[in-house]
Amino acid sequence: MKMRIAILSRNRSLYSTRRLVQAAQRRGHKVSVLDTLSIAVEVGIGRYEAAPIRMIGTSALGLPRTFGVPEVDAIVPRIGTSVTFYGLAVVRQFETLGVITTATADAIACSRDKLHSLQTMDKAGMPIPRSSVIATPDALISAVQAVGGLPVVIKLIRGTQGKGVVLARNLATAAAVLDRVYAAKRQALVQEYIAEAHGRDRRLIVVGNRCVAAMERLAAEGEFRANLHRGGTAVPFQPDKETERLAVAAAKAHGLTVAGVDMLDSDKGHLVLEVNSSPGLEGIEQATGVDIAGEIILYLERAARQKR
Repeated sequence: MKMRIAILSRNRSLYSTRRLVQAAQRRGHKVSVLDTLSIAVEVGIGRYEAAPIRMIGTSALGLPRTFGVPEVDAIVPRIGTSVTFYGLAVVRQFETLGVITTATADAIACSRDKLHSLQTMDKAGMPIPRSSVIATPDALISAVQAVGGLPVVIKLIRGTQGKGVVLARNLATAAAVLDRVYAAKRQALVQEYIAEAHGRDRRLIVVGNRCVAAMERLAAEGEFRANLHRGGTAVPFQPDKETERLAVAAAKAHGLTVAGVDMLDSDKGHLVLEVNSSPGLEGIEQATGVDIAGEIILYLERAARQKR
């Protein structure tokens, strides 16, 4: 069964976007890359339906500009954090039309908000680091005590690739960080620091109801964040059944059928750190040799068969 698949991405040259296009084409599907901001979201004009695409040149990134929602069978949202609000509206419009998606708007929104994500996993009974969110810097001491004392990790509620994450070893540092956060009218989490992880964590990719690839990341010298964008290194990792079960459960709790799940080991056992609705493919494909883009396209094919 051949499908019409759209990759929602603002940059067709990105590794993940290119790999998804290649994987779809290899399976014989018609695939297009659409700039999320080029799609007009129209409401209040009658019954929801896919509008004919009218090309009006190209965007600054070389992607076609369109009016209306293109007629496609499935989408793979690769929504950047800077365009989350509009991106969610676009994904909702596709959902209204019954288009298959690897991530619903609600699922993306939940994963983008670290507090909402943690609340979702906590409600599902999943093991997560002790965390506290405070309305003002005045509540810092009580927040630090609530997560087990210093040192603590301070994270922006919305942030990716390790950005906006600081390890505070004393109250002065924590207070200074939170002052800057609140001066910028942003919010942050205070979270326990898992020293026994020694700068190691795991990224598992969940597609459908199974883990298709996993890598272990090690932080660079002098760095506590293991993100590859922070200079970390990665090696293939073979997760045990419990780790796989937790990763799949975390993705399912968010309503995601494709997700990157970050975990680490602590003295209390496995902990789930974060869930990403559009995980980067480059680092983990290169580390593991797994064709993750192909797995995502195969998932869309299965979903389309089930829908029919």
